[in-house]
Amino acid sequence: MATIHPTALVDARAELAADVEVGPYSIVGAEVRIGAGTRIGPHVVVTGRTTIGARNRIFQFASIGDIPQDRKYGGEPTGLTIGDDNVIREFVSINTGTVQDRGVTTVGNGNWLLAYVHIAHDCSVGSFTTFSNNAQLAGHVVIEDHVTMGGFTGVHQFCRVGAHAMVAAGAIVLQDVPPFVTVAGYPAKPAGTNSEGLRRRGFPAGDIAAVRRAYKTLYRQGLTLDDARIALAEAATATPVIEPLVAFLAQSARGIVR
Repeated sequence: MATIHPTALVDARAELAADVEVGPYSIVGAEVRIGAGTRIGPHVVVTGRTTIGARNRIFQFASIGDIPQDRKYGGEPTGLTIGDDNVIREFVSINTGTVQDRGVTTVGNGNWLLAYVHIAHDCSVGSFTTFSNNAQLAGHVVIEDHVTMGGFTGVHQFCRVGAHAMVAAGAIVLQDVPPFVTVAGYPAKPAGTNSEGLRRRGFPAGDIAAVRRAYKTLYRQGLTLDDARIALAEAATATPVIEPLVAFLAQSARGIVR
């Protein structure tokens, strides 16, 4: 049986793995499923159609799976899915989706969500991201794998932040951020590549140099976006590391930071 503190309120219909821990005064709703090894701290609320995977740690006062902060929401049965091995710190809030979009908010594996992070309805967060304190996502945002969000950052609705990108502290993202790029300011503007992040993840020096060349093609050579896309697609045939950048640029709907 799960270890549930006597002061916690866990609905009898919730599905908890045998070694789940639920701390004092926490609340777990009827449609919640929690995987093996997950620990719920004190004063946490987990509600809605929420599925949480294995080995997550959720700290005190987090709000997980409550309804969207969206005027269009009319009580529809939408959901939240969280993967494995995530750290969700104090006062983090993650809302369920809306029927106007995917109907589900998703968070992948191995993410660090520090205090006061907010992930709004219909967001898709990948894996191995780091959200510093007070990073905020509006609705319908996509954050790809290995992204770093600095403290007090904000991302506008429907924006995408590509894999291995970094959003510097205090930046406000109003357009898509391509993979590997560092952005800073309000509105966020390109400020180089996330070379240090790539080094820490074991990218070889040649690939990091190729990413820097791609950045120069995109931002420093005075090319139109269409011309830069063509040039990068040609370069990717010899340097596959930039293929995610080429694919991202082909799919961008809001335009990229420039």
